[in-house]
Amino acid sequence: MSRSETVWIVDDDRSIRWVLEKALQQEGMTTQSFDSADGVMSRLARQQPDVIISDIRMPGASGLDLLARIREQHPRLPVIIMTAHSDLDSAVASYQGGAFEYLPKPFDVDEAVALVKRANQHAQEQQNQEAPPTLTRTPEIIGEAPAMQEVFRAIGRLSHSNITVLINGESGTGKELVAHALHRHSPRAASPFIALNMAAIPKDLMESELFGHEKGAFTGAANLRRGRFEQADGGTLFLDEIGDMPADTQTRLLRVLADGEFYRVGGHTPVKVDVRIIAATHQNLETLVHAGKFREDLFHRLNVIRIHIPRMSDRREDIPTLARHFLSRAAQELAVEPKLLKSETEEYLKNLPWPGNVRQLENTCRWITVMASGREVHIGDLPPELLSLPQDSAPVTNWEQALRQWADQALARGQSNLLDSAVPTFERIMIETALKHTAGRRRDAAVLLGWGRNTLTRKIKELGMKVDGGDDDEGDDA
Repeated sequence: MSRSETVWIVDDDRSIRWVLEKALQQEGMTTQSFDSADGVMSRLARQQPDVIISDIRMPGASGLDLLARIREQHPRLPVIIMTAHSDLDSAVASYQGGAFEYLPKPFDVDEAVALVKRANQHAQEQQNQEAPPTLTRTPEIIGEAPAMQEVFRAIGRLSHSNITVLINGESGTGKELVAHALHRHSPRAASPFIALNMAAIPKDLMESELFGHEKGAFTGAANLRRGRFEQADGGTLFLDEIGDMPADTQTRLLRVLADGEFYRVGGHTPVKVDVRIIAATHQNLETLVHAGKFREDLFHRLNVIRIHIPRMSDRREDIPTLARHFLSRAAQELAVEPKLLKSETEEYLKNLPWPGNVRQLENTCRWITVMASGREVHIGDLPPELLSLPQDSAPVTNWEQALRQWADQALARGQSNLLDSAVPTFERIMIETALKHTAGRRRDAAVLLGWGRNTLTRKIKELGMKVDGGDDDEGDDA
């Protein structure tokens, strides 16, 4: 970027302004900082920068208020919205308001600089775009993990589109919640959202469920019945587990997507509908296509935009927030006081494998709300099946906390004489680590451990450790 390009930084946090100023100035940009949106609004009447990067929540007017004013008066001026409140509302509201990009805090400074450069380039290349409408809230989708931020961005970018979307993700990751969000933040929000799970419908009833049937179409069809396509007319039809759809139904669905009309079962008059399709699956549709189990042409019709929902193990940082949310909701449902997770319990939950993903975590929180005796939830208060699960190999940053978790879990299983098993294990690990660092030299290892060399030799024998050679000459304890 050339030195003539100017960036305005709007944030009530002085440290954020300082960091961005220094980074942008090192790239040859001119910067000006404001601690509130009000100062920017008055300055814009006299001067206009090339890019604005603004916080979303500040005293006085918010970043979204500033964004709205800028879109009215300077529609080609790119605005980057940053916030420490990394949720769907913030992301979607930013995009709906016409922001160039959404930057969750804490951010990588190099990434922020690259984003400013891209915003300026975008302003030079793109024409003005109409600002979309304001959104309703969707508090049930929670996530600060980078993978979930990508999902929020996708929902925001699709918020003024009727395009077909394919959602991929393991069972329990929240695919239907994302489909609901796509519908609520779309031009069809005031129209019906109809969901149908392909795996839950018997094959012989699938076409009747989707397309309806005429009176007398088959035994038991006493009345005309509107199918899900007609029920969703003008709105959104969510087809969950699309990979389980029978081949003959796939053919009929393809025709509806191509022509916008279908025939009820037993009918002879075409029924026209205007429906947006959102499909979801936990399967790999490309693999099903190659295996001849899913029509390739239907796959390409559905695979216009694809959103991948991360599994729980790919968004571990969200687990404490999700757990608190589910505990609060369960408490409201049961009219009880919400349970509080101890910090070591949160850490324990973060390191579990969670094969059932968000759904499993939600069910666990319901169990805790009903079954945990006290208000504070210790590791031993968790469901027994979670206490017997191996923890995933997430990095351990606090060995004392890890030890405390182990002790809580052992006591919850009814184990006693903890020190008899813990101390020898601790000593063995320390000895092995010290010997590794000294290439097996016991005298040097003893120094690292704060022991005399004879003490180290005795401990090795007591623990029954097999240690290669080393400097075995006897010496006095230090």
